[in-house]
Amino acid sequence: MNNSDAVKLNGTAQALDASKFVFVEGRQEDLERKERPSFTFWQDVKGRLIKNRMSMASLFVLILLSITAIVAPFCSPHTYYEQVEPMRVYVKLPPRIPGLENLGIFDGRDSQGVDVYAERGIQDEYFFFGTDTLARDQWSRTWYGVRISLYIGLLAVAINLCIGVTYGGIAGYYGGRVDNLMMRFTEIIGSIPDLVIMILFLLVFKPGIFTMSLAMVFTSWIGMARVTRGQVLKIKNQEYVMVSRTLGAKAYQIILKHMLPNILPTIVVAITFNIPNAIFYEAFLAFIGLGLPAPAASLGVLINDGYNSLRTYPYLMLYPTLVLSLLMLCLNLFANGLRDAIDPTMRNK
Repeated sequence: MNNSDAVKLNGTAQALDASKFVFVEGRQEDLERKERPSFTFWQDVKGRLIKNRMSMASLFVLILLSITAIVAPFCSPHTYYEQVEPMRVYVKLPPRIPGLENLGIFDGRDSQGVDVYAERGIQDEYFFFGTDTLARDQWSRTWYGVRISLYIGLLAVAINLCIGVTYGGIAGYYGGRVDNLMMRFTEIIGSIPDLVIMILFLLVFKPGIFTMSLAMVFTSWIGMARVTRGQVLKIKNQEYVMVSRTLGAKAYQIILKHMLPNILPTIVVAITFNIPNAIFYEAFLAFIGLGLPAPAASLGVLINDGYNSLRTYPYLMLYPTLVLSLLMLCLNLFANGLRDAIDPTMRNK
């Protein structure tokens, strides 16, 4: 640039002094250089999820509950079905925990302040959650109930993935008459109340976890099938799907390789919300007397047993209720955080 070069400033031509300008070499390359590394979709989701403190705290509590459900029963010398003998001595004992008893809490005293352990001559034995009306250890029974709840949650995931996603994907991809017939079938099944289906299965099979699992297999996949169908209908006419179909790709290849990865975030969110619904469904059935038969224990069975003695022995209902509430709360909070991480636009809706 020469000193003779001039520009118009406020309508007046003024000369530019080249000595006042500094030329920076490599400036264009610096501007084109990437300042931030690229991330995949799931890496981006992971980063947003980690920043959500409430979701990470909920995930930590869920992991802790799962580990405790596996390990805690081994910390007690009594199984969930064992009646401690003699029953008249160990029946309906209040909670007592070593160390905490010196602080005036969990010291084996009833609501009237009577030391039940000393009154019955029990010295070196501790029951963390007390014992029930049949002298069974509530600690072992409560955490065994958590195992049942976690099993129900995992079963719901397996059913939704194996049946719901497959059924909805086929209906949405083929459309037309196939879609019409398949969705009318789901409407027929969905019109039958879940409670009626459970009662019908109980009339045919013996009450137990197997019967409850069959009832869930019969109906719990319908919601997931509808969600999957809607997503497949939305993307099946996209350009990349039409190109794959033109190049001769088969239907299952298009669904598995092209459609499923694009609808997977929606499926993951739907599954995380279905897990607490399935756990609550089991607890509700157990509470109304349609759950596991004795001596098996689930959180719903324990809450039902404790409800009958709520006024005199509130601890029988308190601890299973607290554990179930904590489990449901953490599952819902984690599901909300996962939804916001996958689709940040949902956060403000």
